[in-house]
Amino acid sequence: MRRIRILHVAQAAGGVDRYIRMLLKYLDKDKFENILVCSQAFHKEDYEGLVSCFEQIEMTREIGKNDICAIKKVRKLIKKYVPDIVYAHSSKAGALARIADIGIKNYCIYNPHGWAFNMRCSDKKRKMYIVIEKIAALFCDKIICISDAEKESGLKICSEDKLHVIFNGVDIEAYEKSVHGKIKRDDLGIPDNAFVVGMVGRISSQKAPDVFIQMAKLVKLEISNAYFVIVGNGKQENEIRKYAKKNGLSDRLYITGWVDNPMNYVELFDVACLLSRWEGFGLVLPEYMMAGKPIVASRVDAIPSIIEDGENGLLVEVDDAAGASKAVLQIHKNNELREKLIVHGLQDVYDKFNVRRVAAEHGELFEKEIKRRI
Repeated sequence: MRRIRILHVAQAAGGVDRYIRMLLKYLDKDKFENILVCSQAFHKEDYEGLVSCFEQIEMTREIGKNDICAIKKVRKLIKKYVPDIVYAHSSKAGALARIADIGIKNYCIYNPHGWAFNMRCSDKKRKMYIVIEKIAALFCDKIICISDAEKESGLKICSEDKLHVIFNGVDIEAYEKSVHGKIKRDDLGIPDNAFVVGMVGRISSQKAPDVFIQMAKLVKLEISNAYFVIVGNGKQENEIRKYAKKNGLSDRLYITGWVDNPMNYVELFDVACLLSRWEGFGLVLPEYMMAGKPIVASRVDAIPSIIEDGENGLLVEVDDAAGASKAVLQIHKNNELREKLIVHGLQDVYDKFNVRRVAAEHGELFEKEIKRRI
């Protein structure tokens, strides 16, 4: 039988890039052919062996005149490759691809990877995002939600029958086969006996690096050998460094900048944090679990569906630096709690968050909908 041809459209890199790569790696290659149309933020070499065609066009995160040109180019590529399914990833690519696909006979799927209207923004902007999503929802057949919390939010823009939940997952097999310990604490100027608290994520408002560094200040008052690592880059980096310098943390804070394999740094952590202000899923949480790290995370959106407070991690309120510091100190002082969180986290990542399950559920959806159309 002819393989089902899927044309993926993606603008945002980062977590979306990692998600697509993991998905394509485990989708059955005998059943599915994959084509990627992406922005300039993606790298062709990352998709060798995963896609039959790799196309890059200029797509920007901001709404602007360039969008018209991007829509025309995406539409031209849809007509060129004649896919059975157009799969749009994230808000911007989701809007561009669905507009570009209007009137073309294929099956259209959209995955927001976190609703834009759940971001911390003005009421005016939030209402605008909801209106855009409501209109765009008319031009796709199915919307994939990466958590139950995402589905609940999705009811604001479309009926329940259009929403389909496929929980995120991580590539456990790749991590187990990888070489561990590539990065040493000494490489970062951190003593071997230090207590390291870290986070992975963009240095931007969503991931609350300001709360992380405020928490770091409080933790350092109690733990003399505490060090802190932020894996990522972003617009707020200078702000974070200024705060660290002002509060005597400069020699205790290491910011990696953009890295290809954040897990190399996660392995150095004694406690792993995700203190987000909003979060569609939080893929880094099962990654922390996979590395055997106890977690402190914010109680927001999808995070409580992944982290059960006191079982596989500790939950704190959003913007609560003091609460986050208390949770970190609790893990530092209580070895029994620490081991419990690690063991339960490892069990959960194997039972619930394997990317093979994500790929299998996608494959089932693709085949079901294509057969229904025949």
